[in-house]
Amino acid sequence: MGEGDMSAKKPVALVVGAGDYLGSAIAKRFSEGGLKVAISRRRGNLSSLVGSISDSGGEAIGYHSDARNEDEVVELMQSVEVQLGSIDVCVYNVGGNVSFPILKTTSQVYRKVWEMCAFGGFLVGREVLKYMIPRKRGTILFTGASASIRGKSGYSAFSGGKQALRALAQSLAREVGPEGIHISHVIIDGLIKNENARKLFPTEFQSRPKDGILQPFQIAEVYWQLYNQPKSAWTFEIDLRPYSEPW
Repeated sequence: MGEGDMSAKKPVALVVGAGDYLGSAIAKRFSEGGLKVAISRRRGNLSSLVGSISDSGGEAIGYHSDARNEDEVVELMQSVEVQLGSIDVCVYNVGGNVSFPILKTTSQVYRKVWEMCAFGGFLVGREVLKYMIPRKRGTILFTGASASIRGKSGYSAFSGGKQALRALAQSLAREVGPEGIHISHVIIDGLIKNENARKLFPTEFQSRPKDGILQPFQIAEVYWQLYNQPKSAWTFEIDLRPYSEPW
């Protein structure tokens, strides 16, 4: 068997919402584990992440795709299956964390956040399951937040969207788990080390101890562990938080 044949047999990890921090860390971890990686984001630079994975001996392809657009999601799944191979794990990591007082939360803001958190998750989950269910195998990992389980002042849009995503994950787990598809929801309860979070929560970043902030590569390790769980001991939901996080 030639190298090309062996590569074609490798499973594929699709990371939707492959941003510069957590999404990139997840993509790199699955590449390190021997999977081919498809990375997708609506816009922005993909070449640096693709290049980093390639330089480390992995195989990756980047796609610009809007998870809120049904046609683009359909096309994304088709392209990955044809160009890379069978999607064995799909990570939905699209964000949408914004804060507005309720009287300043416009319908446009609420709709956009809901589309990013929930509707995009539905589209991605439904379309990738069209490939996974006939194969009777696969894993879908949804990135949640503390907003997935409780509301907070100023976060009506984000909490609404994340709680809807959690409900979707629960429903899918009950429906397709018996078909051999592992669905898991990861609640990230704490600050993740990245520039966006630093801008949103400058005071918290200054006051927290250095090891009181979540590191993307450490979170990515949990995603890898979930993917490798045996069927007899699947985790549906897991929460991650630093030791110093109040909850």
